[in-house]
Amino acid sequence: MPLAMFPALFFTVALLVTTAYFLMGSVPLLVLKHDTPLDSRFVRGFFNTYYLAAMVTAGATSVSYAFAGRAAFAIGAAGLTVLAVVFRRLVIGKMDQLRAQIQADDLGAIPGFRRTHLAAIFINLVQLVVVVWSLSTLSL
Repeated sequence: MPLAMFPALFFTVALLVTTAYFLMGSVPLLVLKHDTPLDSRFVRGFFNTYYLAAMVTAGATSVSYAFAGRAAFAIGAAGLTVLAVVFRRLVIGKMDQLRAQIQADDLGAIPGFRRTHLAAIFINLVQLVVVVWSLSTLSL
C-alpha cells in the first residue's frame, strides 16, 4: 500500500466516525420539546458543530485521496464537503428562523423546528449510508 493511502484511510475513518457520532447524538435530542430557547439553541449548536466537523473531515479526506491518486474517492469526498456547506447554510438558517418564531411564541414554529431536526437526521443517515456503500463498492 502506498504511503499516501495512510492519511486517506485515517481521514476516511475520521469522516465515518464524525458522521456516525453526530447521527447517534442527534436522535436522542428528539426527546427535547424544542419549545424553549435553550432547547432550540442547543439543537442548532449541535448541528452547526456537526456541519463544521463534516466540512473539515470531508475536506481533509478529499485532499488526502487526491494525493493518493484516488480521483473517484477525492471527488466523492469533495462532494460531501460541498453538501456540508450547503446543508449548514440551509438547515442552520431554517433553525435560526424557527428559533426566532419560537421566541415570539409562534406555536406553529415548534413542529417546524422538529421537522427540520428530523430532516437533518435523515440527511445525515443518507450521507453515512452513501459513504459506506461507496467505500465498499468502489474499493473492489
